[in-house]
Amino acid sequence: MVKKTSGGFEEKLGKLEEIVGKLEDENTPIEESLSLFEEGVAISRELSVKLEEVKRKIEVLRKDAEGKLKLETFENEDSEQ
Repeated sequence: MVKKTSGGFEEKLGKLEEIVGKLEDENTPIEESLSLFEEGVAISRELSVKLEEVKRKIEVLRKDAEGKLKLETFENEDSEQ
C-alpha cells in the first residue's frame, strides 16, 4: 500500500518529476523502478484530485451581452464540446 505523500502541490510535482527522471535512467534497478512507479502513480492521483478541487473553486469574470461584468463558475473549455 502506498501512503499519501506530504507537501504542497509544487513540492509533489517536483517529486513526481524526480521520479520520472529516475524511471528514465536505464541504470535504475527493476525493483526500485517498480517502487518509484507506484509512488509516482500515487502522487499523480493526489495532484489530479487537488487540481479538480481548485477547478471547482475558480470563478471567472465575464462580460454579458450588455458589456457588464458578471461572475461565472469556471468550466473547462474541453467539457463544453
